[in-house]
Amino acid sequence: MGNRGMEDLIPLVNRLRDALSSVGESCSLHLPQIAVVGGQSAGKSSVLENFVGRDFLPRGSGIVTRRPLILQLLSDNTEYGEFLHCQGKKFTDFDEIRKEIETETRRLTGSNKAISPVPIHLRIHSPHVLNLTLVDLPGITKVPVGDQPTDIEYQVRDMIMQYICKENCLILAVTPANTDLANSDALKLAKDVDPQGLRTIGVITKLDLMDEGTNARQILENKLLPLRRGYIGVVNRSQKDIDGKKDIKEALRAEKEFFLSHPAYKHMSEKMGTPYLQRILNQQLTNHIRDTLPAFRSHLQSQLLALKKEAEDYMQFNPNDSARRTKTLLQLVQRFAVDFDKLIEGSGDKVDTVNLSGGAKINRIFHERFPYELIKIGSDEGKLRTEINYAIRNTHGVRTGLFTPDTAFEAIVKKQISRLKGPCVKFIDMVSQELTTTVYQCIDKLSSFPKLRDETERIVTTEIRELETKCRDQVMLLIDIQLAYINTKHEDFVGFNNSPQMHNHSNTKIAARMGGNQGVAPHSSLIVIRKGWLTINNIGIMKGGAKEYWFILSAENLSWFKDDKEKEKKYMLPLDNLKLRDVEKGFMSSKYVFAIFNTELRNVYKDYKCLELACNSQEELDSWKASLLRAGVYPEKVAVDGQGNGPPENLSDPQLERQVETISNLVDSYMGIIYKTVRDLMPKTMMHLMINSVKEFISSELLAQLYALGECSALMDESPEQQQHRVEVLQKHAALKEALAAIGEISTSTCTTPLPPPVDSSWIKPSSLPKNSAASGKPGIRSHAPPVPRVPSAGPKSSPNGSRQPTSQQNRTPALVPRRLPPAIPSVK
Repeated sequence: MGNRGMEDLIPLVNRLRDALSSVGESCSLHLPQIAVVGGQSAGKSSVLENFVGRDFLPRGSGIVTRRPLILQLLSDNTEYGEFLHCQGKKFTDFDEIRKEIETETRRLTGSNKAISPVPIHLRIHSPHVLNLTLVDLPGITKVPVGDQPTDIEYQVRDMIMQYICKENCLILAVTPANTDLANSDALKLAKDVDPQGLRTIGVITKLDLMDEGTNARQILENKLLPLRRGYIGVVNRSQKDIDGKKDIKEALRAEKEFFLSHPAYKHMSEKMGTPYLQRILNQQLTNHIRDTLPAFRSHLQSQLLALKKEAEDYMQFNPNDSARRTKTLLQLVQRFAVDFDKLIEGSGDKVDTVNLSGGAKINRIFHERFPYELIKIGSDEGKLRTEINYAIRNTHGVRTGLFTPDTAFEAIVKKQISRLKGPCVKFIDMVSQELTTTVYQCIDKLSSFPKLRDETERIVTTEIRELETKCRDQVMLLIDIQLAYINTKHEDFVGFNNSPQMHNHSNTKIAARMGGNQGVAPHSSLIVIRKGWLTINNIGIMKGGAKEYWFILSAENLSWFKDDKEKEKKYMLPLDNLKLRDVEKGFMSSKYVFAIFNTELRNVYKDYKCLELACNSQEELDSWKASLLRAGVYPEKVAVDGQGNGPPENLSDPQLERQVETISNLVDSYMGIIYKTVRDLMPKTMMHLMINSVKEFISSELLAQLYALGECSALMDESPEQQQHRVEVLQKHAALKEALAAIGEISTSTCTTPLPPPVDSSWIKPSSLPKNSAASGKPGIRSHAPPVPRVPSAGPKSSPNGSRQPTSQQNRTPALVPRRLPPAIPSVK
């Protein structure tokens, strides 16, 4: 018999398998089992029937086993079978078992020889069996039959791989003796997933059908093509015996006589035959369960721990207890409030490292998107200068103004402030949308109670919309307040604190003297238009030659200094009556030059009629020309359009252009104050009137409004999906607890038979993909299944006397399901 100290382990695994199957096998536990692998007509079904001693498996030509059959053999005093899909029904007639297998197979696969990976669970109780769990898999096929898909070979191989890749699965590789063992598909697949041979057991069938004068002695003695666990020979009934209804018991006696009488096998007859194979499998499976038991228990415990909190909540919930329903309602609303608060305010526990939370997105709106929207409305400087030009001219009317009008400044500023309404409304909409999205994210946890979820969503989103309207009105009020009074006495306004425009000591003194003259626009000479390095290009060599200086252009003059520290001023050139013209680039010069001259033919600088200034690039040259244009220094020749209209109107008056420049700088200064104020007040307003109000509403008012509906009982009605999920979770939890309790009662201190020492299994060539793949341009040819990824591991340890020491589970090569490309299907001409 098998390992007597562990004989309860196989029934334990069977009970656990049934428990997990009843709840959909969603725990994904890889239970220890034996997978029977072999080609069609290799004798797999006959071996299984010999174990039971009954005819109960479907037979026929071609592929008969089209769904995995998980066969659980249990030693019992009575003999009967039962299916997991027919719970409570016992089958004492084994012909009925065969018919039920055929019926259940056709239910999913139809009658066209198709296959399905959904297993059929069959448990057989009998006094003639040992405790075993085997999986009868479809036979490996090469050619599609009937209506089978063209890739049936790959479908079967993939299905087999799904089972034998599991580390907890032993592989029973069945090969007929009348075929070349080196070409065995079963052994090649086993080699792919079990390269060290730790889980593979060889079975040789049809020994009685070998040609006269030949035998499989070298194979069965594990000398010719050695396997670590060796081979076991069996003799099954022939097709003639099956058709003649030959009794299996009589066939087992004939098998025993065959091995005792055959000259090549009689010396090893006690280690051949179906009864010995059954005992070996029972022992190997029991030992395998014992080896995997620690990891198996850990897996169960981790699954139980993952379900514990949810199962405890469901245990406390009684759908028919009104007090319990009310308590659950209170807990769900409180949890909703806490989750919303964490997503808005941030939390140190369970930090999402993939997506931004609602609070982080709102922060991004506060400090990135809203400032960007403000910048966009003030980015068109040309349009602003045109508006200032028209405002100044319309303010003067028919008169010619000598001073810069403050009414034009106020009109432009009010227009700029009014344009803030659009970005502010958009800002409110963005924050409101993020709050609503955060509510939806938190409310998903109430999906178990559809009516509660819908009512909560309606109440909270309605409150957000009301607060959004209130917040929009408040923001419009803030903008109207800014429009009501233009505060030109603000301490940061450039008109009364000119330090940002001071670039030398004399200008600082002027600003100090102007400090008491509040309400008057700053002198235009204090408004800096541009700074930068320029080279005075037309100074003769005798006077020092070309030299680079630091230039500062204001609305009234052009000054240059020795360096950019602006301490040593070299000269200050008034801009009155100045114009500029282009200067051709010299042949050997890398500079870009323009000249400034006086229209009244006066000297510009010392005894020079013009001042040639050089830049390092064309972009820099164009930039200086544009800056001089803003200061009222125009080109010598202004382009005339096709109708002879002369220069554009905004270039007709240098004095007007200087006034435009002055007001433009004043507007920039004042709007900078407004932007700063709005950027500061808008987030504060949103936090006070909207975000904090929503949080307060959810934490204090939501529950009261839910109670006011008067349907508290109906709110806690579960959805059908939730009811089913609750039942499944409780069933899984109970099954896992029962399994762990049963495992705890099993003594694992019994002795096991150590694995045999390693053998040279290099004769088994791992299957590979065909070389003439699509890359070569030729049609794909069907080949063996591709090998699984190999992970190098240390070889098994041996004791000094050569015996194999037990190898721990963690030293085994982990089995991985191979990734497969879709099989190449030859085209049919």
